[in-house]
Amino acid sequence: MHEHDLVLYAKDARGVVTLTLNRPQAFNALSEAMLEALQAALDRVAGDDTARAVVIAAAGKAFCAGHDLKEMRAEPSLDYYDRLFAQCARMMMAIQKLPVPVIARVHGIATAAGCQLVAMCDLAVAVREARFAVSGVNLGLFCSTPSVALGRNLSRKFAFEMLVTGDFIGADEAREKGLVNRVVDAAELDAEVERLVSRIVGKPRVAIAMGKALFYRQLETGIAAAYEDAGRTMACNMMDGSALEGVQAFIDKRPPNWQP
Repeated sequence: MHEHDLVLYAKDARGVVTLTLNRPQAFNALSEAMLEALQAALDRVAGDDTARAVVIAAAGKAFCAGHDLKEMRAEPSLDYYDRLFAQCARMMMAIQKLPVPVIARVHGIATAAGCQLVAMCDLAVAVREARFAVSGVNLGLFCSTPSVALGRNLSRKFAFEMLVTGDFIGADEAREKGLVNRVVDAAELDAEVERLVSRIVGKPRVAIAMGKALFYRQLETGIAAAYEDAGRTMACNMMDGSALEGVQAFIDKRPPNWQP
């Protein structure tokens, strides 16, 4: 394990990277330094061809309480806020741009930009006690940047309801509405995350990378352009050795012999 003051970086023999938010005394609030640390860790993963998946976890009682409000209030200027939210957006988009799936391991509350962080991850597993909110509106600050991620994960009306009320929802409701994939007892959290991870690392990395990139590209285009892009991506994927071997293995009725 390589330790940073604010983010713990660990990578196992399979190439599974765990990034642990490590500011428990502040409920893992996304200070400027925390955003920088997360950005650096994600950039490190992006440059590692042996990485296969990322798990974002957190220390302490909370998953992430969003931006550091004390830090934000200390320098009230438009230029500062523009820089801060641009920095946060870059970090959030870095998750989507990674060629490997990113799983949020949610063991506690996730509010405002913390809820946004869960929504930006490709997959999410939460404990039954976890709660989620975009509660900035309760302070007079509409959670505009979290609304981008929420509006792309939840139904529009439900996302808007969360944004204008600031109310918390529980883990089961978060699953029903599409914010998280799975909800488990706290004792089962790591095992459930591992079940997802093991399914992912058992597949060819190139297929996952091409598929993830296409998945997010096509969401932002019209249906005709999406099908064109998807067809081109599948054609390129089919020419990869892993796909050719997988199809031949299916024909031969044998397990595929994928090379690492």
